[in-house]
Amino acid sequence: MVKLIMKPYEPSLRKKIFSGYYLILGIVILLGFVTLAELRHLEKKIHISEAITELFDTALEIRRYEKNWFLYHQQNDLDENTANTEKALTLLDSNIKSFNAIAGSNRMSALADDLKKYSSLMRDYSEKRLSPESRIKHDQENRIRTLGKKIVDTAQELSKSDRQKLEEFLNSVRTVLFVSVFIIIIAGLIFGQAISTRVVKPLSDIELSLNRIAEGEFKRLASASKDREMVSLINAVNKMASELELRQKHLVRSEKLAALGTMLSGVAHELNNPLSNISTSCQILQEEISDTDIKYKKELLEQIEEQTERAKKTVRMLLDFSRDKPFVMQKLQLSKVINETLQLAKTEMPAERSVKSDIPDNLYIDADRQRMQQAFLNLLKNAFDAGGDVHIKAWDEGQHVQLSFSDSGHGIPQEIIKKIFDPFFTTKDVGKGSGLGLFIVYEIIEEHGGTINAESQPGKGTTFTILLNRHQDEYQENKHE
Repeated sequence: MVKLIMKPYEPSLRKKIFSGYYLILGIVILLGFVTLAELRHLEKKIHISEAITELFDTALEIRRYEKNWFLYHQQNDLDENTANTEKALTLLDSNIKSFNAIAGSNRMSALADDLKKYSSLMRDYSEKRLSPESRIKHDQENRIRTLGKKIVDTAQELSKSDRQKLEEFLNSVRTVLFVSVFIIIIAGLIFGQAISTRVVKPLSDIELSLNRIAEGEFKRLASASKDREMVSLINAVNKMASELELRQKHLVRSEKLAALGTMLSGVAHELNNPLSNISTSCQILQEEISDTDIKYKKELLEQIEEQTERAKKTVRMLLDFSRDKPFVMQKLQLSKVINETLQLAKTEMPAERSVKSDIPDNLYIDADRQRMQQAFLNLLKNAFDAGGDVHIKAWDEGQHVQLSFSDSGHGIPQEIIKKIFDPFFTTKDVGKGSGLGLFIVYEIIEEHGGTINAESQPGKGTTFTILLNRHQDEYQENKHE
């Protein structure tokens, strides 16, 4: 039996965008059809209104020619009156359904009857040829006038009712158009907000994450969106951040190994002197083994022990610097850390340059020895590369210790001094610098809760000022003293 494996549903941003687009398009089309239907209905009403207006105008013409006939008894006026009466009946008959809908079937039937009756009265009046003084003539004229006025009034009422209904319909169309536009705007805003939530905000978060990565902060970006495209993009950014972090660690490690290789020549020089002393003392002891001068032999053995300790101390410093150890804060004498770093960097210093150290022995800091030595070593190498003499000094700042590395070299232009702590930024030629030296210094100082800033003037040198936390027990002792 084959078992079907259902693939889990993965929401797609592309599908959602197209769905929203088609939804809004459907709303627009629907509202378009509704509006078109309303406009066609309006067109019909306009045609009916024109017929009613024509009926009302015809009724007025009937009365005008009726008046002329009564005054002048010209055949032309009678013919026009008769023609307009027939025209009114034709208009009424052609639009009876529409007129019934506006004024009611009873009123329209009454209007048709009045027009027929009016036509009959006018015909009788014209055929009898009554004398002007005849009472019957006056009664007949009054009946015709009354009926003509009724016809005009009915036509006028029909026109008025039509205008009212047309205004109501126009208001209805206006409302439909307003509601349509309102619905489209609301739908657009909802769709835009959804797009903003689904696309713009995640993209803004990714932009911030990329800016942090550019600044050396490899913080992972949480996926706030469940859309497949955004999840894939965020995963790609996080993978890139992981790769960059790993590569940076490798580069930092390479930088440290490069510094270690540089120091090995200095260590060899440091070991050469004590080893030479030990060798010389051993040769003397071998040559004068039978000599009875115990005091002199003892002095030689003490020199051997002293130089052996010196060599062991140098090797220990090298091993402490080279080992990968966990970050451990401890009480360190600042002057001792600086002196050890100067010994490690001795061979890096050009012969024509000098290094002056002005560090009080009573300043203690809380720091990790290995990392702090690496930071100081990088600052020294940077000062040696800049040229000029180097001056290191420190002073008491209450709960902190202020430390400065100054050189009298070529300085740093103001337009790039803000970039010197950025990762991979270097002004050296390709292959001569990784651009990580000062970045590592910045990371180490920040890791210790301190701050570092640089001040420079082209041609006058550069000063790096560091603020570190002072060892609290030592600070409290000095405070009570």
